[in-house]
Amino acid sequence: MLAAALLAMERNGIELKVDGGPETVDPARSVFVTVTLSSPHDVKAVPPDLRDRVRGFSLAEDFAEPPKTGKDGRIVQTVNWKLVPEPCAEEYKIAPFLVEASPRLLSSRDDDGSLSFVAGPVRFAAPPAREPVTGGMEVDPRKDLPPLSWRLVGWIAAALAALCVAAWGLWRALAYIAHRVKEHRMSPIERAWAELDRLLKKGLPGRGRYKDFYVELTMVVRRYVQRKYGIRAPHLTTEEFLRECGAEPGRAGDTASLAKFLESADMVKFAGVEATPEMADGATDAARGYLESDSAERGAR
Repeated sequence: MLAAALLAMERNGIELKVDGGPETVDPARSVFVTVTLSSPHDVKAVPPDLRDRVRGFSLAEDFAEPPKTGKDGRIVQTVNWKLVPEPCAEEYKIAPFLVEASPRLLSSRDDDGSLSFVAGPVRFAAPPAREPVTGGMEVDPRKDLPPLSWRLVGWIAAALAALCVAAWGLWRALAYIAHRVKEHRMSPIERAWAELDRLLKKGLPGRGRYKDFYVELTMVVRRYVQRKYGIRAPHLTTEEFLRECGAEPGRAGDTASLAKFLESADMVKFAGVEATPEMADGATDAARGYLESDSAERGAR
């Protein structure tokens, strides 16, 4: 609630009023200040800017009301300011401020035609001192624990279950990363045997997924060739791959058996040939035979 006028003065026919409240500052409450400037119709007056003039406050917001013209022709301008007290400030006030004014048509009132003047300061009473705190420090405060209920037990159980799932997932992820790092450090033939063993454990032929089986089986052999001989086998067609191998005789080992294996696999992958368990076993034996013969041949060299 606004208190009585904090400041009222008249200079050169210009009336200035500053209302505000509360007069005694409470750090928990904002202070509202209203500046009213009344000037004759032939005088141009500018309401003061308090942005840099407040002490002990921070400016929250301001709002200027539209100018009004009274019955006597005087122009009334009103600006509302909201000030937020700063705790433990040394003083709370509005420092002296300038009210700028000049005649709309220059006359002989002043040499430069200025009617400006300085007003203020406006002071607010500081908040009363707080009562001193008595008594010793509470060393072992009593904690209020929530009452035990089935709902609380359920929340605890759910939290423990989520923690266990997260720990299990982290362990699986770390184990997978460790396994992949170990596999990455293997020789080409060791990685090929590991990939072939992993593929056979999937049991794709037993579920009727022959095409997927042939795709992964050929990729095991192609990746081995890429790691062993530097041929980009997984990114080439069978024809391009065999042409690349034939460019340097003996580069990829027994290319004849390799070509037979890849071409028979293409019949299932692309030509729509219906595979059987016996054909899948034969393709596995062909892949295993190529890997064994190539590694043995290279080892002998």
